[in-house]
Amino acid sequence: MTAYRYLAFCKPYGVLSAFTDEEGHNTLKEYIDIPGVYAAGRLDLDSEGLLLLTDDGGLIHRLTDPLHHLPKTYLAQVEGVPTPQAIHKLTQGIDLGDFKTRRCDVLQVDAPQIFERARAITPHGPTTWLRISLTEGKKHQVKRMTAAVGLPTLRLIRIAIGPVALGTLNPGEWRSLTKDEMTALGVRGNPVV
Repeated sequence: MTAYRYLAFCKPYGVLSAFTDEEGHNTLKEYIDIPGVYAAGRLDLDSEGLLLLTDDGGLIHRLTDPLHHLPKTYLAQVEGVPTPQAIHKLTQGIDLGDFKTRRCDVLQVDAPQIFERARAITPHGPTTWLRISLTEGKKHQVKRMTAAVGLPTLRLIRIAIGPVALGTLNPGEWRSLTKDEMTALGVRGNPVV
């Protein structure tokens, strides 16, 4: 039976969700020296947080296929103070022109106790933190959603993918998934320990 690797990584700000780049950006290879693993999904260059990596192609397909509806949870620091109407619009789905978002969970939360960002944020007014959990992952979706209700995203951190949480990982750190996490993700392979 083939042995696979399953990793949780805290992607820092300014790092590509890939191992190579022709434009000179920082990449995953500066943090992860395990051959053959690939990111299951992506985070924008300026987004931070949880990224799953594996050499199990079946799991990559399940994690990235929108038909599986695996929830992804983010903390978004937005500029402005959301109204109840803005929160309601976000939860009900927003027409972004090229697609309408699915329903999602949105909560206003207190500022999290989380690592500092490598590059400081300079808001022009008050900011608010939102916890957003969605089951789709279109390009720049969270940023486009919050902008559509007048709340531009200043900082975006993914804190969970399904049953796997970022936990106490700091930018640039990674760990192997636990047996419980792998079971919850439906991993049937033989993990490398």
